[in-house]
Amino acid sequence: MGTAMGLVKAGLLVAFLSCIAVAQESTGPGVPSLQTITQEMEKAQSQVHSLAPYEIVREYQLFGPRSTAADSDVIVEVKFRPPSSEDYDIQRSSGSKRVVKIVASILDREVRVSKDRQSQSSAISSDNYDFTYLGETIADGCSCYRLGLRPKRKETDLIAGEAWIDKHSFLVRHVEGEVAKTPSWWLKNVRVKLSFAEIEGTWLQTGIEARAEVRFFGQHTLTSRTLDYRGSSVVASASPAPAIRSRRGSVGARGRAAWQPERNSALEQGLLGGINAP
Repeated sequence: MGTAMGLVKAGLLVAFLSCIAVAQESTGPGVPSLQTITQEMEKAQSQVHSLAPYEIVREYQLFGPRSTAADSDVIVEVKFRPPSSEDYDIQRSSGSKRVVKIVASILDREVRVSKDRQSQSSAISSDNYDFTYLGETIADGCSCYRLGLRPKRKETDLIAGEAWIDKHSFLVRHVEGEVAKTPSWWLKNVRVKLSFAEIEGTWLQTGIEARAEVRFFGQHTLTSRTLDYRGSSVVASASPAPAIRSRRGSVGARGRAAWQPERNSALEQGLLGGINAP
């Protein structure tokens, strides 16, 4: 009798777990299947690369432990010339000189990543993640599907968390979570938030927040936001502004690789560099 009851209980437990698994895969009445959402998302991401030149102005800020105001601030002009090049000019900075090194390291990495558009190692795709359906939410007034992200590998460029997918365009509007692997013993509890939006027909990463506990130094936060966008017509007539530092990088041949967020490890290393820089 005991064995029979044990088998019954085991069967009920398996059935219960199966129901949970099914619930994670199912999306509810009137909602596309999880497979459909992810397939449409990957399709949409493969089509977002701009073919026209544009420029954006970003503001980077670094916050130290218990800081309510930024300790340092950097304004950067980033120039995109698809498919041949990307470069940047640091226009001005305030606060610690360390933040200039942090921002430069982030942008240098971005330039290097731009050389290989075919690389999909950090793309929000089924190659890198197992997805679950979490429900719906609103981002910037737009209805979105919430997808859980479970990285298939422990890598610094992948995030364990969730992505918000625009219900109409199937483009990623928001990503947040903890990095699957921290790049250094000095960092722990690294959490990132990435925001995206369409500006004058171009799909851009418009905001970043990277927060980490730095051993012995406390919590530090690095943020970035887009202040201005200049389309091809403005770029063609604009003259270059003075800069205190710039970098240029060659971009690989035009491709239709899946879109991928700016590499998180660059932000983490930037946080660490801000603490250890001489």
